[in-house]
Amino acid sequence: MLYCVNLIHDGLLGAVLGFITWSLPGALGMFGLSIGISNIDDSLPRAVYAVLSGLNAATVGIIALAAVELSDKAVTDHLTRILVFLTATAGLLYNALWYFPVLMFGAGCSTVIYDYRWLHRPMKAILKLMKRMTTFNLSEMGGSGPPLQSNNSSEALDDHNRYSAREEPRTIPHGRRLNFSWRSGAAIIATFSLTFVIVMVLRGTLPQPPLLFKLFANLYLAGTIIFGGGPVVIPLLREYIVAEGWVNPRDFLIGLAVIQAFPGPNFNFAIFLGSLTAIHGGYPAITGAILAFCGIFAPGIILVHGTMGVWGALRNRRWVKSAVRGINAGAVGLIYTAVYRVWQIGYLDEGFQSGKSLGDDPWWVVVTATSYVGGRYFGIAAPLAILLGAVLGLINYAAV
Repeated sequence: MLYCVNLIHDGLLGAVLGFITWSLPGALGMFGLSIGISNIDDSLPRAVYAVLSGLNAATVGIIALAAVELSDKAVTDHLTRILVFLTATAGLLYNALWYFPVLMFGAGCSTVIYDYRWLHRPMKAILKLMKRMTTFNLSEMGGSGPPLQSNNSSEALDDHNRYSAREEPRTIPHGRRLNFSWRSGAAIIATFSLTFVIVMVLRGTLPQPPLLFKLFANLYLAGTIIFGGGPVVIPLLREYIVAEGWVNPRDFLIGLAVIQAFPGPNFNFAIFLGSLTAIHGGYPAITGAILAFCGIFAPGIILVHGTMGVWGALRNRRWVKSAVRGINAGAVGLIYTAVYRVWQIGYLDEGFQSGKSLGDDPWWVVVTATSYVGGRYFGIAAPLAILLGAVLGLINYAAV
């Protein structure tokens, strides 16, 4: 969003400078953290594990708060509420690289089908046929069926423009509108799509693709399919990095806790994971960090420029708004999936460094609830909530 705003107000140079100023400090911090994490022992003092568990418990509260707040924006009707629920629950049941994109694509298709009422008309026809058959059977037996109701109201409902299809007034002043033609935008999107297909095909067909290429391909995929940013990236990065065996769960959880207190976008978490992946594979850390930075950020930046060109022609298309509405709902559902996934591995100790459920100790439940309630009702910022989680972890260590 920051890049888009700067692009509209200050042009390409202003957008690039703003993006670098916003993302670079946190990226450098996460890169430095990855170097430090790679040099620590496999076993840590119990006090450190207590701090990490407190950080993770507080992080779960922050992610849960983000899920609730984003739900308030993504849920516009009963269908989107159902999609948030179904995507969240479906995300708990299966893991695969292709699974999350399919869930979001399905959510987008669902809203298009619903808003265009493609299933409503066949269902009404079936119900009308069943009603006529019932009336005919009753008349044969000498009875009389209920009078057929007029379907004027249903026809009016079919013609009703739903929320997703309403036209919205332009809020950008004429002097600030970018002169991107739809042809330029379509060319940018087509070029990006071609590179995306090439990268994915190579990743799937090469017998033994290099580690760094697989790292870039996975993050390129994650950066392409993410809608909403922020916490949405967590389940994807866990699936695309940790599940591949490139980074262990303990280091993932350490980085996840620390990124909440760092400035800049949560996408900088990918720099931390990319650097660790390169180190564990015997490559320079900076190489993995740069590839991760490009892989996670490039798709969004490129597609912004392409979308600027075609959005003027597509912004009032009903199916586009419907699809985006569903995809956003699906992305929010995956945040709830992230809450559960982190909850299940957030409790660290010397006996279970890969993590176990925070629910095994009521103290961490209290820490999570404190983080959520503090942010939801008392305006406690995420960095302060993370720090409070660390302090509560130390208190638990001292008490036990």
